[in-house]
Amino acid sequence: MGKVLQEIDEALAEFLRAQRLFFVASAPTAVDGMVNVSPKGLDGSFAVLGPHEVAYLDLTGSAAETIAHLRDNGRICLMFCAFDGPPRIVRLHGRGEAVPLGDPRFDALAGHFADIPGARSVVRVDVTRIADSCGFAVPRMEFASERDQLVRWATNRGPEGLSAYRAAKNARSIDGLPAFETPG
Repeated sequence: MGKVLQEIDEALAEFLRAQRLFFVASAPTAVDGMVNVSPKGLDGSFAVLGPHEVAYLDLTGSAAETIAHLRDNGRICLMFCAFDGPPRIVRLHGRGEAVPLGDPRFDALAGHFADIPGARSVVRVDVTRIADSCGFAVPRMEFASERDQLVRWATNRGPEGLSAYRAAKNARSIDGLPAFETPG
């Protein structure tokens, strides 16, 4: 059933890239802080950078819990489930860092992804544990299509509107932890 893998080899990388949906979990250091799980998707928003390194394009959204938690303690887990084909769940545990838009490293990292409007950072993860399990209880589901609402919303807001939105909505987590720096 379950096993721990030593690295992300090409076969595993292919499985990870083929999943249209993955989940990101993080938590603050404070024991009374809110644990967060976020669904992620959109074709071209995930990349395998090496045998122990992955990244995803973080898009502007209603909150910034993962970013705040990474700033607080760096802990992160990405979970991929096979909704078609053979049953399988892969969890990538590690230490993450958000490289925000405007950081000198952002453009080089963003080159690994599709050009998706609304990017606010790249979350880079040093993978310290790779767990593979059966997924026997995960339902089979058929992919219908990508949703385009987030891309349309980001395009309509434009860079200045997105910056203002992030300043208003993404500066702090629901626990009050700092997430994105606001322009001074």
